[in-house]
Amino acid sequence: MRIGIIGAGFIGRAIAALAGKNGCEVMLSNSRGPHTLASSAASLGCQVGTVEQAASFGELVLLAIPFGRYPDLPVDAFAGKVVLDAGNYYPQRDGQFATLESRQTSTSELLAQHLVGARVVKAFNAILERDLLTDARPAGAADRRALPIAGDDLQAKQAVSDLHERLGYDVVDAGALAEGRRFERARPAYCRRLDSVGLRAALADVGPDQIEGSWRE
Repeated sequence: MRIGIIGAGFIGRAIAALAGKNGCEVMLSNSRGPHTLASSAASLGCQVGTVEQAASFGELVLLAIPFGRYPDLPVDAFAGKVVLDAGNYYPQRDGQFATLESRQTSTSELLAQHLVGARVVKAFNAILERDLLTDARPAGAADRRALPIAGDDLQAKQAVSDLHERLGYDVVDAGALAEGRRFERARPAYCRRLDSVGLRAALADVGPDQIEGSWRE
């Protein structure tokens, strides 16, 4: 399986390491160009390229960029691609988006509106980068962690679920892309170490936001 990764920050590099460890081919990219990624290529054992090259390379394309940068993504490069949106909205970093503040829409819905023709699945946003490698477990492990996904395309979600399985995680499907708001920043399912039963309960909690620590604010 070929994974194109847009964004070479903590999440992008962690997924690159985990995917490579599990037999995937990986191409990493960032907005500054592949010449800035030589050390990452060496340490991770992955290929590097431009954003367009990584999008073309990947059977699945992971977006791990600051949410506020999504309007800069080249739309044509992602047409027809299964795009995993690992982004989270932090107003102090991204600037305020009124429709997100009022919960009229979700981060992934805004991304999907921009990436016309892509099949967007919310995934890998609800786990800390430090946990991605340490929490992975083989299928059937009693302490296997579950991660949430959301999307409108069933085939795309199946492909993303298969990747989770390969990387060492169970999946709980939260439903349509709009339901990705259930595991965005500060929600009960956000970045908590839960099994499938616990995660389903957290996703069903539609009460007030539950902020637990500054990293969730």
